[in-house]
Amino acid sequence: MENRIVLDSLHKSFGDLKAVNDVSMTVEVGEILGFIGPNGSGKSTTMKMATGYLKADSGTSTICGVDMEVNPKEAKKLIGYLPEGAPAYGEMTTIGFLNFIADIRGFYGKKRAIQIDKAVERARIKHVLHQQIDTLSKGYKRRVGLSQAIMHEPKILILDEPTDGLDPNQKHHVRELITEISKTTAIIVSTHILEEVDAVCSSVLLINKGNVVLNGSSSELRSKVESNNSIMIKIDPKSTEDLKRLLLTIPSISKIDVLNETESNVNINIYPKENQVILTEVAKIIADHKFPVKDIYQNHIALDEAFRKLTV
Repeated sequence: MENRIVLDSLHKSFGDLKAVNDVSMTVEVGEILGFIGPNGSGKSTTMKMATGYLKADSGTSTICGVDMEVNPKEAKKLIGYLPEGAPAYGEMTTIGFLNFIADIRGFYGKKRAIQIDKAVERARIKHVLHQQIDTLSKGYKRRVGLSQAIMHEPKILILDEPTDGLDPNQKHHVRELITEISKTTAIIVSTHILEEVDAVCSSVLLINKGNVVLNGSSSELRSKVESNNSIMIKIDPKSTEDLKRLLLTIPSISKIDVLNETESNVNINIYPKENQVILTEVAKIIADHKFPVKDIYQNHIALDEAFRKLTV
């Protein structure tokens, strides 16, 4: 049996709205894919198709070698799914809900108790077991949802906003748990919290308006922004032209902009080719020629800035 999830050319429209347009991904056991995009980009629709909750107009979802459309019951047995909003039966207590999930998963006797206890411990919800779900905070509802998703120790885990509503300590715990689970599980994490992508994800798929914008790593996402790894120098205007002339001898520099010039200062922005790191070469020219530099720093683009630039 293949230990991976494969989504191939998924399409879904609602009337004239093309919600998902040719989205594909492959996630292996040991990998955590960060599935990101603006609100309304098609993330939740894609995951509903992946889990068989929503029928695709075309394309396939294959779970550990099992086609979701051909054999949905067997495919769904292999998936743990935390949907958007972590829906549950609010009138149930936490333990009542987990027992209900255990019934659905076919756990009985000693095995049932072991799986419930393990899920409770991992999600850290022991002290709300006898509390009605409707009375729980948003964060605890999310953790109850996570506990049901991991109870059967699935090979495929699909999480839609798993840390939404959690405080910083709870987020840290859940991220550690996701990392631990990934050793034996292929995981997709849909999130709008981009620090989560840096914290736990080994790869990134960015979609916008239903279309794939990037399928790669966090560093590849940043590399799509021209100013990533650029250098800003503040210097005396009298030295500007000499410095520019020498900097342009560096093959890995693509262009230089001069900004905010005053009588005493000028800012020089130096852009690398293909986001190469040029700081060492730039600093050597400055040192060798004793240029009167007042400030210098490398611009490392934040993930959220790259996200904004690629999804406007």
